[in-house]
Amino acid sequence: MARRSSGTRRLNQGPRAALDGFGRAVGSAAVRYVPESTDALRALVLRAAEERQPLAFRGAGRSYGDAALNGGHLVVDTCQLDRVLSWDPATGVIDVQPGVTIEGLWRHTLADGYWPSVVPGTMFPTVGGCVAMNIHGKNHFRAGPFGDHVLDFDLLTPTGETLRCSPEQNADVFRAAIGGFGMLGALTRVRLGLHRVHSGNLRVEGLAVPNLDALFEAFDARLPEADYLVGWTDLFARGRGLGRSVIHAARHLAPGEDPDPRRTLDPDAQDLPDRFFGVVPRGLMWKLLRPWVNDLGMRLVNLAKYTSSRLLERPGRTVLQSHVAFAFLLDYVPRWRDAYGLGGFIQVQPFIPADGARQTMRRIIETCHAHDLVPYLGVFKRHRPDDFLLSHALDGYSMAMDLRVTARNRERVWELGRAIGDIVVDAGGRFYFAKDAVARPDQVLATFGPERIDTFVALKRRLDPDGLLSSELSRRVLPQLPGLPAA
Repeated sequence: MARRSSGTRRLNQGPRAALDGFGRAVGSAAVRYVPESTDALRALVLRAAEERQPLAFRGAGRSYGDAALNGGHLVVDTCQLDRVLSWDPATGVIDVQPGVTIEGLWRHTLADGYWPSVVPGTMFPTVGGCVAMNIHGKNHFRAGPFGDHVLDFDLLTPTGETLRCSPEQNADVFRAAIGGFGMLGALTRVRLGLHRVHSGNLRVEGLAVPNLDALFEAFDARLPEADYLVGWTDLFARGRGLGRSVIHAARHLAPGEDPDPRRTLDPDAQDLPDRFFGVVPRGLMWKLLRPWVNDLGMRLVNLAKYTSSRLLERPGRTVLQSHVAFAFLLDYVPRWRDAYGLGGFIQVQPFIPADGARQTMRRIIETCHAHDLVPYLGVFKRHRPDDFLLSHALDGYSMAMDLRVTARNRERVWELGRAIGDIVVDAGGRFYFAKDAVARPDQVLATFGPERIDTFVALKRRLDPDGLLSSELSRRVLPQLPGLPAA
């Protein structure tokens, strides 16, 4: 490509934006571009390569840490690439651009009896982001990660080449780009297989368990029958109550079990309520929550949730709940992250092998107590392994933990996160890049192993020989990746 004249404005002189991770605890300013077509995206990537401008991709910005940040350089926002290219209700296969959200998927397909096979705790991430981070849901133990339901995708590399990738075609790139956090190229098209459902409802069982041992035992007992399984853990509890939790197990309704599936499968029937308790507008709830987002307030909130579940819920008693209400608890309160204040929060989610997980989870919780930093929210899940190169998944468990960040405790929060990282390394666990903000490169190397890292670096050199694609996450956790200094 011919070099541009000296009078043409360079990409790094474009519109600047202050960006953050979803937790708001990390952020930076970058030059942000929002292409409205695949051709515009290709032209932007090629021009960035010509000008030697480091570039990162961003979807909805729902990664909690620094995955979609690129301070001082270029960030390409793909949210406008949001067309559904094709949908086949006979097979449950959908073809989309990367900016289509999880909400866009289910609203397009639910009336035909299909639900996304894997969803996170919010409906607003983009498909491209879900592929790049290989997200998981409350059914990971059964359905695997998002990548297990990707049939194929098109990947635009920094050299301008578009690769069709699937388990049979460019299989090494397929295996590495899913979970490769955007370091191998830009997704321009993704084809997915969705899950057939016969109702817009799930049958949900809730129960309270008194401690960590009971949490593991209740999970193990429900794994054979449940389609979804999640535990909320009160991380303030100590002593004999350490790890006390509320569990929710859900299963899909069988054909004929819903007397009116046409009504429940109507996307409009899935909308979350506009008001809490029929009175408080959803948009105001974050303001009402804010006075409670402190150590004392969240201790009381956790205690109240556990106590109410213990009083009201019993093993074997079930209720019907919509897919949206069960899956997207985070979306009940718009702007809920603002309740944490200006410092925001980070999330640490260690993945621990099943063998020894009880002892390791206990050690992690006790480490939080020893640092005098108790996570305000704990979410417990069961997982299974997969074949993706940099997968966080393993045969084991995870505990996602929200840690509030303030000006006074920020350094201690990062110290705790890294101490938990050392426990993950000792246990043979994994890190999850969609959530991570604190892992050190030595911890990442130790958990994934040099063979996987070397394979990823070699692919990066092949597809991005000049190291154009770079983000704050990649520079922090994999400094051995080839990089491109700004010209």
